[in-house]
Amino acid sequence: MAQSNCEMCAYYTFDEDYDGYVCMANMDEDDYVKFITSKDKGCPFFRADDEYKIVRKQN
Repeated sequence: MAQSNCEMCAYYTFDEDYDGYVCMANMDEDDYVKFITSKDKGCPFFRADDEYKIVRKQN
């Protein structure tokens, strides 16, 4: 099961228009309905925010 800690997700970014953090996962309407009505507590769109990914590619 995917993790559901939004603060650790790569899709959780700051939006200046809303002046707050929002989920930027690419979901269509069907995906969103499945997500909000799911009995699973994990997020299927969770992707770990790996801040060192670029550094590893450079080495």
